[in-house]
Amino acid sequence: MSDQESVNKQLSEVTISQANGLTKEEKVDIKKLIAVVPPPSALFAKERKVLREKRIRLSYDTTVNKDEAKISKALADELNIKNFLEITVAGKKRFKFKAVVMDSLPNDIVFVNPEVMKIHGVADKSICTIRSSD
Repeated sequence: MSDQESVNKQLSEVTISQANGLTKEEKVDIKKLIAVVPPPSALFAKERKVLREKRIRLSYDTTVNKDEAKISKALADELNIKNFLEITVAGKKRFKFKAVVMDSLPNDIVFVNPEVMKIHGVADKSICTIRSSD
């Protein structure tokens, strides 16, 4: 009788699953669905190829003229700076300088004349945003 009961139980489970419309053949493998969806890095990589601005340090250099700013060649290429650049300090103070591109400078610092910055109240080693102004 135990064999009869187990067969009846299996038959009742099969009929219930068929009534609900669920069979093992109809189940979709989630791994196959996930393989179709691209990762977020692939979706957003196409949109952001060229940087428009970058936050870096502003440093004083007495050898720089009042209307010039020294930046590294790598930074100039990254931000597409050719002739002029715009420096924004604290989102309020904006300055436009002629870009002097040099190879031997660090990538995370822009050098400006200290007299101009002191007049406008910008301290040495301040964080600023730099972008092309061509």
